[in-house]
Amino acid sequence: MQELNDFLALIDSYIGSSVWFPYVLLGTGLFFTIYLKFPQIRYFRFALRVVRGKYDKEGNEGDTNHFQALTTALSGTVGTGNIAGVALAIHIGGPAAVFWMLMTAAVGMCTKFVEVTLSHKYREKAEDGSMAGGPMYYMKNKLNMKWLAGIFAFATILSSFGTGSLPQINSISASLNATFGLDEMLVGAVLTILLGLVILGGIKRIAAVTSRLVPGMALIYLIGALSVIIYNYENIIPSLTSIFSDLLSGSAATGGFLGASIAFAFNKGVGRGLFSNEAGQGSAPIAHAAAKANQPVSEGLVAILEPFIDTILICTLTALVLLSSGVWTEKLDNTFDYVDMEILANTYSDKTERGRAALANHINGTNPLEVFDGELNVIDGIIQNKVSVINARSLAEDVVVMRDAKPINGSINISKGKPEDVTLEFTGRSLVHSAPLTAEAFTRSYFGHYGQYIVSIGLLLFAFSTAISWSYYGGRAMTYLLGSKSVKYYRIVYVIAFFIASFADTTVIWTLSGITIALMTLPNLFGILMLRKDMKSTVADYWVKFKKDFPEESTPE
Repeated sequence: MQELNDFLALIDSYIGSSVWFPYVLLGTGLFFTIYLKFPQIRYFRFALRVVRGKYDKEGNEGDTNHFQALTTALSGTVGTGNIAGVALAIHIGGPAAVFWMLMTAAVGMCTKFVEVTLSHKYREKAEDGSMAGGPMYYMKNKLNMKWLAGIFAFATILSSFGTGSLPQINSISASLNATFGLDEMLVGAVLTILLGLVILGGIKRIAAVTSRLVPGMALIYLIGALSVIIYNYENIIPSLTSIFSDLLSGSAATGGFLGASIAFAFNKGVGRGLFSNEAGQGSAPIAHAAAKANQPVSEGLVAILEPFIDTILICTLTALVLLSSGVWTEKLDNTFDYVDMEILANTYSDKTERGRAALANHINGTNPLEVFDGELNVIDGIIQNKVSVINARSLAEDVVVMRDAKPINGSINISKGKPEDVTLEFTGRSLVHSAPLTAEAFTRSYFGHYGQYIVSIGLLLFAFSTAISWSYYGGRAMTYLLGSKSVKYYRIVYVIAFFIASFADTTVIWTLSGITIALMTLPNLFGILMLRKDMKSTVADYWVKFKKDFPEESTPE
């Protein structure tokens, strides 16, 4: 399994996690922002009127209204990225990573506008009478590139598992087990039944559920986040300042955090921004294609709101929770993940400038240190050799080696800095990241220890709604490739895999998701760039028709 994960990580390093990928993503959004004269700013207030259904007409084809399409798409994007993804970005890139997340969302608002408009324009009616759309349809119907549409559709199916399903339920079950002690398999069984009941009803039932679930879960999370921020009110200004002050210098070492370069902040900020709002990935247009709209542009206008709500509002709240609470620099008691841990051959200190620099260079890959190979002598769980244990990009302290929750005695084999026996547990104090970091931050509030329950409940609702929406995306991709009749078989596999992932290791799936995201994003960005003139003329035609239909209304044009 580790060999497969390493192979997939190597592939991902050339595409999704490559140096050039963020530039392609941001560059496309920036191009359309200038080319269409900043529609995310000029049309924002108008988009709010559209989503309320002010300009709807009777008889439009589709399966959902504007608001339902928006909440369905939001339920696919508002997920673990908003809770765990922001924490991971700050953990790796420091506060400056938040700035790049926001920039990704700002230009992503325009990218969403373009991809949703074009996907809605070239949608089709499926065999079962429902509306089917997405980037694969404009690739086929306008660009006449069926091969590219096939790649996108296949990547969407894989991504529905790698992004929308397996990691989501794995995060839910792990969080509920850690917080409430609930059995992971039991959690998986209950949620699998609920998932099946929702997705078997098709887009109308999915839309009905998400239109109620999304506002509710956002409200719960908002109350919890504001309680942390207000509780740590004296840190609000310094937190906001650090997002911008570290932008041109990188983040300096502080507490257990060993520092981050400008490049790390940029790459992780953009990467987490994309994972959070999916602008440019081409997933949300699949949900919006089902909407009843008299003009494709009107649905594109609704999509402008998605990155704003998902990233600029929710992710910024999470970032302020993490930064104002200060937990992102604190070493906390935890059990080390095998992937996050490494044993170095010598002892190092993070209390001196020289030691911090050596450790930071090793972690960032600029000047690797020697890793330990051989046998560790352990007495009552304490390592006797002169080594250093790295966990979660920090120097671990008070390390204890255990098996079955008991300290061990004897020798353990270490190969290339990793224990060969993966059943061993290494515990101690180190930085933490992802959902556990956000959960800890929520305890630094008026809710105290109970704050972690807000994160667990939020993660449950966010991640479950994401799994619901991605089942629809995958189903539409199956419809494109194999027809409507294939969808029921896809849903069966989707539900079974959802249950298994509740208690199985999904490390490989997370790595695979990075590849599938890129295989969706790159064809989609290529397609919308090819249709730039089509997009511009479609927008111009929309405003001409709108002025005829609603002469009494003011427009942003």
